[in-house]
Amino acid sequence: MEKVKEKMIALRAEVDDVQAKNDELQAKIKVLEQENLQKEQEITSLNHQKNLLEQDVEKLETRLKEEKEAHVIGSNNSQEMQNLQRKVQLLEEEAEEAEKNLRETNEKLRLTDVKAEHYERKVATVEAERDALEKKYEDALEERKKAAHELEDLQSQLASI
Repeated sequence: MEKVKEKMIALRAEVDDVQAKNDELQAKIKVLEQENLQKEQEITSLNHQKNLLEQDVEKLETRLKEEKEAHVIGSNNSQEMQNLQRKVQLLEEEAEEAEKNLRETNEKLRLTDVKAEHYERKVATVEAERDALEKKYEDALEERKKAAHELEDLQSQLASI
């Protein structure tokens, strides 16, 4: 009778520990899912930035081409030619800056993708741990039910004696 009570107390303690661990893992999952959502939003934002920068690069390249054509066709006026050369130089610098920004954005996007994959793997691991703990919790509850049933049987047998 004493052993059954001790076993019941031990099972209750184990169930409480498993429940606490389960709660802790649930909280971790929520945090990781929130981080994952933030990373996905950051990816979306970076993709949008990348698209805008690509459009800017295309526009600048078109302007550069037009300015170069205007330069070739342009007048013999040296002042006008110098102005066009300055415009071409500025456009080339803008194009280089836009390409640099595009490369940086692509790198950020790649790093964010890597981080998102890492967090997805973390979430999967934590979910697997949670599932294992839930299984252990269910097994402990089943053992507790069996022990309670045995205790009731023992009490009824003792009562009938």
